[in-house]
Amino acid sequence: MIEHAAGNPAPHTPDDPPRSAVALVDAVTPVERELIGGWLAEGGIAAELGIDVPVTQIDLDAASISARLVRRGDDPLVVPIRVLWLPPERDGVRRTTFADLALLNNPRRPRRILQRRLVHKAPDRHLILTGHPARLSELRANNPGIAPHADPFARAIVRAGTVALERAERAVIGDRYKVPRLVVEEILDSPEFLRRLDIIAAESGAEPREVRRRAEKALRELVAAQSRLVSDLFTQAMRPVHASTWKVECDRSGLAALRRLNNNYPLVFLPSHRSYVDAFVLGDALARNDFPPNHVIGGANLSFWPMGPIARRTGTVFIRRSFGDDEVYKAVVEEYFAYLLAKRFNLEWYFEGGRTRTGKLRPPRFGLLNYLAAAIRGRRIDDVMLVPVSITYERLNELGSIATEQVGGAKKPEGLTWLARYIRNQQHSAGRVYVRFGEPLSARERLAAHGDPVRTLIDAAHRDGAGADDLTDRRHKAVQRLAFEVAVGINAVTPITVNALVTLALLGVHERALTLGEVRRTLEPVCGYIIRRGLPTGELDTLRDDQGLAAVLEHLSVAKVVTVYRGGLEPVYSIETGAHLEAAFYRNSAVHWFVDRAILELAILEVADAEATPGIEAIWDAAYRLRDLLKFEFFFSDRIEFAAGMGAEMLLVDGKWEQRSTARELVGALADSGFIMAHRVVRSFVDAQLVVAERLADADPAIPFDRKQFVDECLAVGRQMLLQQRLHSPESVSSELFSSALKLADNYGLIEPVTEDLQQRRREFAAELRSIGDRISRAAALDPSNRSPRESA
Repeated sequence: MIEHAAGNPAPHTPDDPPRSAVALVDAVTPVERELIGGWLAEGGIAAELGIDVPVTQIDLDAASISARLVRRGDDPLVVPIRVLWLPPERDGVRRTTFADLALLNNPRRPRRILQRRLVHKAPDRHLILTGHPARLSELRANNPGIAPHADPFARAIVRAGTVALERAERAVIGDRYKVPRLVVEEILDSPEFLRRLDIIAAESGAEPREVRRRAEKALRELVAAQSRLVSDLFTQAMRPVHASTWKVECDRSGLAALRRLNNNYPLVFLPSHRSYVDAFVLGDALARNDFPPNHVIGGANLSFWPMGPIARRTGTVFIRRSFGDDEVYKAVVEEYFAYLLAKRFNLEWYFEGGRTRTGKLRPPRFGLLNYLAAAIRGRRIDDVMLVPVSITYERLNELGSIATEQVGGAKKPEGLTWLARYIRNQQHSAGRVYVRFGEPLSARERLAAHGDPVRTLIDAAHRDGAGADDLTDRRHKAVQRLAFEVAVGINAVTPITVNALVTLALLGVHERALTLGEVRRTLEPVCGYIIRRGLPTGELDTLRDDQGLAAVLEHLSVAKVVTVYRGGLEPVYSIETGAHLEAAFYRNSAVHWFVDRAILELAILEVADAEATPGIEAIWDAAYRLRDLLKFEFFFSDRIEFAAGMGAEMLLVDGKWEQRSTARELVGALADSGFIMAHRVVRSFVDAQLVVAERLADADPAIPFDRKQFVDECLAVGRQMLLQQRLHSPESVSSELFSSALKLADNYGLIEPVTEDLQQRRREFAAELRSIGDRISRAAALDPSNRSPRESA
């Protein structure tokens, strides 16, 4: 069945006109039956569809359809019909409000006693809705795996009629109310899914009935039971909470392009994850632009009462954080994903696996992307478009807890107390939040480009002559590269905010406060660099005059990130004691835009140390080694694009660099460029790597390695090194950074397996990082902002 709203018929013109029609009546109350009966008696179907044939009324339920329709020998036209009730129009919008709830009334499903009054007093509050009809033979053809005279076929007709009516409703009330119906029932009637469950039962030795029971239980736990009433009320409840906190600036041109794309493909929104509020911000932006609600994939930690039941009714799908070898649950998740995408319901999940604790993107998790790829390989869906989404906040009111977790503090569990604290924290203004959409990626196209055969395992093995293990490895790598592309897409549209730039400036000076003029002079060449590169930005014009810059600094002072001393001749600004992690969070939201410049600076200093000529090979080799050291912190392009980026950066530093006879001349060009980035961008990461490297060098390789215990040791020793001023800033003492550094060490083979030269290689790794740290210190000394006022004069 294909649907339309009453008054907008899509005529049915088969070669053999129908001789009869069946009205599938979806009515709950006597009033609804009277309205539909009167409409039919007045020739509603004839007027609507342009055919005048006898009409039989049948209830839209499986029992009635099984008894009176599926066994018919003729080929009637089947038309689903429903009464659509509408809320009263308020300010040009029909939406349920809390006032309706206070009266114990849902305007979309008014009480029986109220329906009759509405028919006479407010006739604009209802209309007769019809889905586009289908012949009984078409319905049989659309369900080839189901016996045409069995109960499953009757249930399939119910689902088809319900879906047709739901879609017809959206033509009236808008796409933001698109919700799936009868999901569990349709999946459990799927012959392919039932065959898969039977295979699981055979392989595990379990009873098929027990496996199907577990699958049904998992489905009912998983499926989001969306409600238009709850969606309306939840939006009204949360919008004021966040409206007083942020001014949302959304990329409307990007949304317009996505809406056109959504006409042909399901979309999977993959946003950056910096706050618990991300889903509310993105969901509200989509709702305001009449997008259907996303099915948001979330962790079970947020399923507590009352948020859990509310979230499920607004489209959140709570997935178990770990389901190990539970093949039934895996099959259910994969089937549900395929079902939603095949029906073109949009999905949303936060592929970093949790909120960033440093401000920059975390390494992606691949689990859910694997399920999506499996749906494409299994031909369950043709393609899906992945949408990188950047959500960037000028300020976050929850940064204190994030910083506490970084230095080893326990994460407070989500619950009612947490929710009350969260809402209370949102009462403080936090400036702007920027929502930007990256270039959509075709999942099928990008998986194939990365070596995934995008076919079933058997077909691929047969055609490619490859073994199952090789194909599995190729598919895993393809998914990983696809996730990497999404991360690059997010970074490409993440704007540089005013707070990111101001904290970048203040974190680059060591134990010194800056006057307003000094902050402005530090930022001016950086802003010029941003303009020359054409990078995306927030309200950078704010920083161009003293009044705007002072306002930004004052807001950071209110947030207890910046401290202001006013007792002298003029105010001076510095990072608040103990707030370096919070300041680094803001800076790191934009730090990826400056990492190539920082690497180039250190590469030039390394070549200058060796007193080598500034040949392209020597500088590029040094840059590649630094890139490799930072590959677990940043998302770099491939070597060819990276080299091109280095070349562009070199021209920005010195347009005549190829004419220089020594690398020391390039060092002079760096000093004259007006700013240095190495100490601002990569020092905290290199310092954290040094802590890890030195602890490994001192560890006994014969003792079994415990990662959690090792990170705890790094936190303790890191604090000592900070007190000894062997580390530059508290932002280096972070469990997040130590964990990434540990991944790097593992990648270099410095943890396992144990070899005779392991200890020596660990010491060499630590020595290399100490040398890089020395060059970062020299880079910092070149920066004009680190010169005393007398030197600058």
